[in-house]
Amino acid sequence: MKNLLKVTSSVLLLAGLSGCSEKPAPRLEGKVKRDVIAFAPKVTGRILEIRVEEGDRVSAGDTLAVLDVPEASAKLSQVKGLLKSAEAQRTLAQNGATTHQLRQLRAKKTGLEEQFTFAEKSYQRARAMAADSMISLQSYDEIRARYLGAKAQLDAVNAELNEAETGVRYETRLAAQGQADQARGALQEVQIALSERYIIATGDMMIETISLHEGELAPAGYPLFNGYIPERVYFRFTLPEHAVASYKKGDRVKVDMPYLSQTAEGKITTVKQLTRYANITAAYPEYQIEEAVYEVKIVPEDLKNASAWLTNATVVLIK
Repeated sequence: MKNLLKVTSSVLLLAGLSGCSEKPAPRLEGKVKRDVIAFAPKVTGRILEIRVEEGDRVSAGDTLAVLDVPEASAKLSQVKGLLKSAEAQRTLAQNGATTHQLRQLRAKKTGLEEQFTFAEKSYQRARAMAADSMISLQSYDEIRARYLGAKAQLDAVNAELNEAETGVRYETRLAAQGQADQARGALQEVQIALSERYIIATGDMMIETISLHEGELAPAGYPLFNGYIPERVYFRFTLPEHAVASYKKGDRVKVDMPYLSQTAEGKITTVKQLTRYANITAAYPEYQIEEAVYEVKIVPEDLKNASAWLTNATVVLIK
């Protein structure tokens, strides 16, 4: 009976020691991430052609899609007409009257000068006769009115001829030039809008998703293509508050990629707290509800094999 009690005590002691042993540290899992880029049209149009597929790698300058923008084409014809009219007005203001117009004005002036000379002589005679009461006041007033009218017509044609000979006023020429510049700016605006029919890649990227298809309407600013920048890759881990103290910005660490059986060395570039609603990536860290969660960003030092790293693939952090 004593031996049985000793054995039982030993078993309980071993079980107690086993229960007091530390739990193995959990694996710190993260994800392979790449910077995301999106391409959206600047003008609204219907998609005529999509020249890439999901998974394609494109370079800067490649045409991703072509849009149909009929409103811009119609506006182009309208603006071209306005530009021609404005340039004609500007040329007319700069050049002034033509030789034919000047000849007409000079002939008109000669005729009015003759009329004024005759009216002036008639007025002088009528004034002398009116002083001697040889004509009625009614006749005198009629002759004087014809004289003043002839003088006014001669003054008007002289002013018109002087303007034609000296050129159009500076303000008129400036206004004509402003209208031409405005029409030219409108034309440039329409040409830019037409050039935006082509959605051009501004940098290298890997197409991940294409939001719309040929024949659909692409609104201005709506992301039509989404993808990753292949070379801008990093590893993202989420750590609980009690574990993040072991990792500081600038530390060099190793990251294991089980699916490739590869190991990559990298440098910690960012350690920041995540907000409560933020995404906790793939590593589901063991943390208490009151603990904060932190993001650790690691940039690999060697990118020669980065093209084989699948985005969002699981990786393991090795201290």
